[in-house]
Amino acid sequence: MSSFGGAVASARKDKGMSQKELAAKIVKEDGQPITPQYLNDIEHDRRSPSSDHMIRQFIKVLEIKEEGVLYGLSGVLPEQDQKLVRRATPEKVDAAYVAFRKALKE
Repeated sequence: MSSFGGAVASARKDKGMSQKELAAKIVKEDGQPITPQYLNDIEHDRRSPSSDHMIRQFIKVLEIKEEGVLYGLSGVLPEQDQKLVRRATPEKVDAAYVAFRKALKE
Protein backbone atom coordinates (compact mmCIF):
# COMPACT_ATOMS: atom_id res chain seq x y z
CA MET A 1 0.00 0.00 0.00
CA SER A 2 1.48 3.27 -1.02
CA SER A 3 -1.18 5.85 -0.18
CA PHE A 4 -4.77 6.36 0.91
CA GLY A 5 -5.75 7.31 -2.63
CA GLY A 6 -4.05 4.25 -4.08
CA ALA A 7 -5.82 1.96 -1.61
CA VAL A 8 -9.20 3.53 -2.44
CA ALA A 9 -8.60 3.29 -6.20
CA SER A 10 -7.54 -0.35 -5.90
CA ALA A 11 -10.57 -1.29 -3.75
CA ARG A 12 -12.90 0.59 -6.11
CA LYS A 13 -11.52 -1.22 -9.16
CA ASP A 14 -11.74 -4.57 -7.36
CA LYS A 15 -15.45 -3.84 -6.84
CA GLY A 16 -15.88 -2.97 -10.53
CA MET A 17 -17.10 0.52 -9.68
CA SER A 18 -16.54 3.69 -11.65
CA GLN A 19 -15.41 6.86 -9.91
CA LYS A 20 -18.83 8.34 -10.59
CA GLU A 21 -20.57 5.37 -8.91
CA LEU A 22 -18.33 5.46 -5.84
CA ALA A 23 -18.52 9.24 -5.48
CA ALA A 24 -22.33 9.05 -5.39
CA LYS A 25 -22.12 6.65 -2.42
CA ILE A 26 -19.62 8.62 -0.30
CA VAL A 27 -21.70 11.03 1.73
CA LYS A 28 -20.17 14.02 3.53
CA GLU A 29 -21.26 15.17 6.99
CA ASP A 30 -23.80 17.50 5.38
CA GLY A 31 -25.52 14.55 3.67
CA GLN A 32 -24.30 15.45 0.20
CA PRO A 33 -22.25 13.01 -1.89
CA ILE A 34 -18.72 13.92 -2.91
CA THR A 35 -18.10 14.81 -6.54
CA PRO A 36 -16.33 12.50 -8.98
CA GLN A 37 -13.63 15.17 -9.31
CA TYR A 38 -13.05 15.18 -5.54
CA LEU A 39 -12.74 11.37 -5.61
CA ASN A 40 -10.35 11.61 -8.56
CA ASP A 41 -8.22 14.07 -6.57
CA ILE A 42 -8.19 11.67 -3.59
CA GLU A 43 -7.23 8.70 -5.76
CA HIS A 44 -4.37 10.68 -7.31
CA ASP A 45 -3.19 11.95 -3.91
CA ARG A 46 -3.99 15.58 -4.67
CA ARG A 47 -6.44 15.73 -1.75
CA SER A 48 -6.90 13.84 1.48
CA PRO A 49 -10.12 12.70 3.12
CA SER A 50 -11.40 15.56 5.22
CA SER A 51 -12.61 13.61 8.26
CA ASP A 52 -13.02 10.37 10.14
CA HIS A 53 -16.62 10.37 8.88
CA MET A 54 -15.46 10.31 5.26
CA ILE A 55 -12.91 7.56 5.89
CA ARG A 56 -15.66 5.46 7.52
CA GLN A 57 -17.76 6.00 4.38
CA PHE A 58 -14.99 4.59 2.17
CA ILE A 59 -14.53 1.62 4.53
CA LYS A 60 -18.26 0.86 4.52
CA VAL A 61 -18.98 1.33 0.82
CA LEU A 62 -15.84 -0.49 -0.36
CA GLU A 63 -16.25 -3.16 2.34
CA ILE A 64 -12.64 -2.75 3.45
CA LYS A 65 -11.87 -5.24 6.21
CA GLU A 66 -8.43 -3.87 7.09
CA GLU A 67 -9.74 -0.48 8.21
CA GLY A 68 -6.64 0.20 10.31
CA VAL A 69 -4.57 0.27 7.13
CA LEU A 70 -6.81 2.89 5.56
CA TYR A 71 -6.69 5.03 8.70
CA GLY A 72 -2.92 4.65 8.84
CA LEU A 73 -2.53 5.73 5.23
CA SER A 74 -4.83 8.71 5.78
CA GLY A 75 -2.99 9.96 8.86
CA VAL A 76 -6.31 10.39 10.68
CA LEU A 77 -7.13 8.69 13.97
CA PRO A 78 -10.64 7.24 14.20
CA GLU A 79 -12.93 9.24 16.50
CA GLN A 80 -13.04 6.47 19.11
CA ASP A 81 -9.23 6.41 19.23
CA GLN A 82 -9.06 10.20 19.51
CA LYS A 83 -11.30 9.94 22.57
CA LEU A 84 -9.03 7.30 24.08
CA VAL A 85 -5.96 9.46 23.52
CA ARG A 86 -7.61 12.48 25.17
CA ARG A 87 -8.49 10.42 28.28
CA ALA A 88 -5.16 8.58 28.58
CA THR A 89 -2.04 9.77 30.33
CA PRO A 90 0.85 10.93 28.13
CA GLU A 91 2.82 7.90 29.32
CA LYS A 92 0.12 5.46 28.15
CA VAL A 93 -0.17 7.15 24.75
CA ASP A 94 3.60 7.03 24.31
CA ALA A 95 3.73 3.36 25.32
CA ALA A 96 0.98 2.56 22.80
CA TYR A 97 2.90 4.23 19.97
CA VAL A 98 6.11 2.44 20.94
CA ALA A 99 4.22 -0.89 20.88
CA PHE A 100 2.64 0.01 17.54
CA ARG A 101 6.01 0.80 15.95
CA LYS A 102 7.55 -2.37 17.38
CA ALA A 103 4.70 -4.52 16.01
CA LEU A 104 5.17 -3.06 12.52
CA LYS A 105 8.91 -3.73 12.53
CA GLU A 106 8.43 -7.43 13.30
